Amino acid sequence: MRPDLHATRLALLATSSDARTEMEHSIATAASPACEHTFTRTLFDEARREAAAAAPGQRLAGLAFSVKDLFDVAGQPTPAGSVVLAHAPAARADAVAVARLRAAGGALLGRTNMTEFAFSGVGVNPHHGTPANFGDPGTPRIPGGSSSGAAISVASGAAFIGLGSDTGGSIRIPAALNGIVGFKSTARLVPADGALPLSTTLDTVCAMTRSVRDAVTAHEILAARRVTPGAAPLSAYRLAVARNLFLDDLDPVVAKAFERTLSRLGEAGARIEEIDLPALADLPAINATGGFSAAEAYAWHRLLLERSGAGYDPRVAQRILKGATMKAHEYIDLINARRSWIRRMEQAIEPFDAVLSPTVPITAPTIASVAPGEARDEAFFRINGLLLRNPAVVNMLDGCALSLPCHAAGELPVGLMLWHAALHDDAVLAVALQAERAL
Repeated sequence: MRPDLHATRLALLATSSDARTEMEHSIATAASPACEHTFTRTLFDEARREAAAAAPGQRLAGLAFSVKDLFDVAGQPTPAGSVVLAHAPAARADAVAVARLRAAGGALLGRTNMTEFAFSGVGVNPHHGTPANFGDPGTPRIPGGSSSGAAISVASGAAFIGLGSDTGGSIRIPAALNGIVGFKSTARLVPADGALPLSTTLDTVCAMTRSVRDAVTAHEILAARRVTPGAAPLSAYRLAVARNLFLDDLDPVVAKAFERTLSRLGEAGARIEEIDLPALADLPAINATGGFSAAEAYAWHRLLLERSGAGYDPRVAQRILKGATMKAHEYIDLINARRSWIRRMEQAIEPFDAVLSPTVPITAPTIASVAPGEARDEAFFRINGLLLRNPAVVNMLDGCALSLPCHAAGELPVGLMLWHAALHDDAVLAVALQAERAL
């Protein structure tokens, strides 16, 4: 794997490399077969100019970042992985997140492929093709979604930061399935201005990187704040493992990797306790009327669906249309039920510095098993539900979480999710830094 952002910046400062050379490496990788279907639009000439103009002392110093197709880039339409918005008016300004990465010296390599309108954890796109998972070059497997292309851009070495969004796991799912790091911050810390919404309640603007230290850098830029993770050893933290829900129906590869990870963290001094979280059993009833994503997506898409519904991915349209039946009182009840549920969850995990779980319970299935087609719809929705199950808890909690690779060489990628409630970002990052060293 290409060195991470931190190591590459040190090479730039030591003049053992330069931004132009690094950019040519990024461009060559982005244009290679490894990144087929990864980008919906490349900006190589502009990226070269931005790299040349950057100063070595800047935080990103002319190094490449990619942008999920739902973010505004000045002068371009924002299709969000669709064809129905391909000819929408061009954005007048960069999204806040894009502008902050550029201001830090980042060079925009291109727009990345995604699940249409960000409404799936699988990562399949019938309009632009589906990028193949980077963890198994021999078998085309799903990349995870919805930030599918963002993950491949980072895992391949084309980009150092893959800007994306996370509504139910859309950063952490592809990070886990491709063996990279994905950090979902507390949603309110990063402005979503200039990002096409899926769920205004649950959406989080965040990024994927190749290391936890790079995740800290990316978050500091996106949130315009400094992280204070501290330097305490792993033994200083009290960690929990949630027994119920998160450990249900684990793929044998995931179960083995998770057990081995807990053992290694324990050997490194971590204090780990198993706990039950009874409030998790209430989630199906709370979301029985459809949940936030369907209702809020339908509010945004209803007129576009009337005009251009035939151009939608049928699986995406089907999920959005479920929001049409939610009544106003049901939506208000959902808001109130979530508030109460968050309070109960926060009380249960408050004694701990972080909770540990598998990011997703399965490894990446093949693309062929979920490719577009009515005959494979049942498999698609079953896999989508499994992929979203664990990470979506954190979005419902309004919390923060990081997915860290925890598989052994020769195994399909598996992610360890470290998570907590809102505004515990620095603690989660601190534990993740120590866990990464231990693993």
